[in-house]
Amino acid sequence: MPESPHDDIHRLSIEEVLHRLHTTEAGLSTEEASKRLREHGPNILLEPPHNAPLRSFSRHFIHFLAVLLWIAAGLCFTADMMNPGEGMATVGWAIVAVIVINAAFAFIQEYKAEQTFAALRRLLPDKAWVMRDGQPVEIERRDIVPGDVLILEEGERVPADARLIEAVGMRVDNAALTGEARPKRRTAEPVTSGHRLDLPNLVFAGTTILSGHGRAVAFAVGMRSEFGKVAALATATESGASPLQLEIAKVTRLIAALSVTMGALFFSIGLWAGLSIWTSFVFGIGIIVANVPEGLLPTVTLALAMSSQRMAKRNVLIKHLPAVETLGCTTVICTDKTGTLTENRMKVDRVYVDGRVIESRDGCFVADGRLISSAEATRWRRFFDVLLHCQNAKRVRRSDGRWTATGDPTEVALLEFVIEHGLAHRPSLRRMGELPFDADRKRMSTLHWSEGRLLAFTKGAPESVLPLCTTILIDGMVRPMGESDRATVLNQSRGFAEQAHRVLAIAMRDVAHRPEQIEVESIEEDLTFLGLVALVDPPRREVPEAVATCRRAGVRIVMITGDHPLTALAVAKAIGLVPDRTVEESNVPLTVIEGAQLDHMSDEHLRRLLAPPQTGKPSPLFARMAPRHKLRVVSMLKDMGEIVAVTGDGVNDAPALKRADIGVAMGLAGADVAKETADMILLDDNFATIVYAIEEGRTVYDNIRKFSTYILASNVPEIVPFLGYGLAGWPLALTIPQVLAVDLGTDMIPALGLGAERPQADIMDRPPRDRRERMLNLPLLLRAYLFLGVIEAATAMTAFFLYLTGEGWTWGAPLDWSSPLYREATTVTLAAIVLAQVANVFACRSDHLSAARIGWFTNSLILWGIFAELAIFALVAYTPIGNRLFGTSPLPLWIFGPLALGGAGLLLAEEGRKLLANRLRRNLPPARKELPA
Repeated sequence: MPESPHDDIHRLSIEEVLHRLHTTEAGLSTEEASKRLREHGPNILLEPPHNAPLRSFSRHFIHFLAVLLWIAAGLCFTADMMNPGEGMATVGWAIVAVIVINAAFAFIQEYKAEQTFAALRRLLPDKAWVMRDGQPVEIERRDIVPGDVLILEEGERVPADARLIEAVGMRVDNAALTGEARPKRRTAEPVTSGHRLDLPNLVFAGTTILSGHGRAVAFAVGMRSEFGKVAALATATESGASPLQLEIAKVTRLIAALSVTMGALFFSIGLWAGLSIWTSFVFGIGIIVANVPEGLLPTVTLALAMSSQRMAKRNVLIKHLPAVETLGCTTVICTDKTGTLTENRMKVDRVYVDGRVIESRDGCFVADGRLISSAEATRWRRFFDVLLHCQNAKRVRRSDGRWTATGDPTEVALLEFVIEHGLAHRPSLRRMGELPFDADRKRMSTLHWSEGRLLAFTKGAPESVLPLCTTILIDGMVRPMGESDRATVLNQSRGFAEQAHRVLAIAMRDVAHRPEQIEVESIEEDLTFLGLVALVDPPRREVPEAVATCRRAGVRIVMITGDHPLTALAVAKAIGLVPDRTVEESNVPLTVIEGAQLDHMSDEHLRRLLAPPQTGKPSPLFARMAPRHKLRVVSMLKDMGEIVAVTGDGVNDAPALKRADIGVAMGLAGADVAKETADMILLDDNFATIVYAIEEGRTVYDNIRKFSTYILASNVPEIVPFLGYGLAGWPLALTIPQVLAVDLGTDMIPALGLGAERPQADIMDRPPRDRRERMLNLPLLLRAYLFLGVIEAATAMTAFFLYLTGEGWTWGAPLDWSSPLYREATTVTLAAIVLAQVANVFACRSDHLSAARIGWFTNSLILWGIFAELAIFALVAYTPIGNRLFGTSPLPLWIFGPLALGGAGLLLAEEGRKLLANRLRRNLPPARKELPA
């Protein structure tokens, strides 16, 4: 029993097809079409639910760290209600502002990406020609219904799944669905069997008519089409949270638990020590606010946004900010072949004439390492005449005034080849007739007048053309073609085919007189063999270097294509994905898995195949893959703990793009569904761009750790004053508003400077980080809290007490919080932290390289950040509104000399630590090995 009413439509005659769909060759009436539109719905894909802008904006207010900040703001407002006039309300509003600003930055970046993507969608054609009421009319594609008779012309995209009832020289490109780039012949004749996507009398939505024309009856539209089924599979696939989102969630939960626990603990300690409830409450809130790195969330968001802007300049559109960092920890790239690793266009790579292989290189001919002159190439004039005239590709002028070729990709390649080598300048030979290509003959012939002679030009599959040849042209002389000649040509043809070339045989003959009827028997006989043409979909020039870079970076590349295994293997060799040697020569086992094999393969067997390869063994290649196969491979890799990036451009790639940790779609040739599903889009369709994106992702992660160290280090001198206040009875050396002045004011812009650091020279020579590695790991926390932070705290508290004692204060004496001396002393503490952070920003540029080696002036944003940091401090300390809001007071200029020495001491101590750590590191064994070639 068929799965749908039209699963057997390919078996029906044209009359039966029309009867089945209750239509005629004149098409539907307007009234009937309207009725079916109401019944079947519009011919559109159901888009995944998009959040309204307000909902998208609001979700940035409810993630875990935002909730933690809301709680901190609520505590501040509660404290202000309990004891007004202490500035706690100002602190609360400042925290609320942080939440709003962070949400705004994240929302604006994602909204801009969505608008850019929407602009790409609007470029797609949305009209089609159909028969209605016996007349051809152009209608919206969404209005096409089952039973509509579609009018299909060369270059158009098929608007619905349809059964052909007329096809003239029609070939289609099904790459958007199958991933296989080869043109497919189409016919209106019924067929009894075959794979659905390969049935020659069916055309499918989203595929392209490469040549010819015809008419077809639509039988499946919208989500019922093959295109729609793949889109539904993509929509149903869960993508999951990114590693950065998971890591930030863990960090914020840790910080939240630590902050609330310490706040409650020290509130209780304050009460136990005899402090008033108000004093203990301020003590507890101070500990919480000082522990929470309020500037971390907006700094992470801004760093990701700046990175996405840098990537946009390199033709990478980031749709979701966390995708930037996810690229940096990618361990496996699953890539399509056609249009991703290759240019998705056929090109003549070499020809075989006069018993020699002639290579085509940048408009020149090369044979045996020798350049062949144009004059020498003229002796192959007839060979080139056949290439130029025995095809139906056309040259058309584009809107920008440039010329381009259209038609069947193979014939376009032949035309471009002749033009590239300057062999098309002669007047075209007048065409007198044609025997079109068909699948049975596997060849095409045309008749032309040339210098008073009627010539027949033939091209086609070697096994079809060679048996018709009785003579061969060698060095300008025609002689009988012997069996040894045939064997030589067939061996050469087989050699080209094994290198994944598409091979055409070229032949001709003189026709004694013009026949009354052009028939195969009278034209395609007694041919003279001229040569072979080898065509290939060439790899992109940048891809081999990108593959080598990925190998150095410890990133595996797994090719998953719908194309033929030999084609996949040849491309893999050309780009360096597998050794450019046969298995027998290298003794390296190479696995090429086809879709049919994968259907019968157990999960355990697949897991073994996908395991990181042993030394010298390349990753397997996957060919003849359907969407479900690609999805299974990606899912298995994720289940094995890999961070998987999937690149692709076709509808067939969409489910895997959604399932991957990061989906990378092609912007120019990519299908709409693929771009909708992906996390990022390569606007130039260049696979090599992903290597830059991986480098940027690794840099972002490094930079997040740098500014996390920088921000967390200042938490210690913010916490210590409250510890001394609550446990030792010291005067409170830093007020809560001043803590916020550091976290949300002076620290922010230098931290952004660290977020914009350029990649270190060895960043692509390291392995991907382990997904179990914590962003805030133990060495980072020890460095931030117990080394840099302790130095800053010691400097700040020393400066606070030295200033107080220098102004006549003695230990144990009461200190009025509203007195000028107290306000000046807390401002000194604030200044000490600010100047220590100026030194710390240079210290945090690397955890192992000296600041002098990196260069003091190599990051202008850090220098501007330091200027902004000092300017913010000046506003806080030297303006009336700053004094009122933050409880500060102007300081004498001499105090900054000793404070600057404290900052210099921090930098010298960090340089000493790096020197010692580097010496210890040099004594350790290397931590990685490069992936096998």
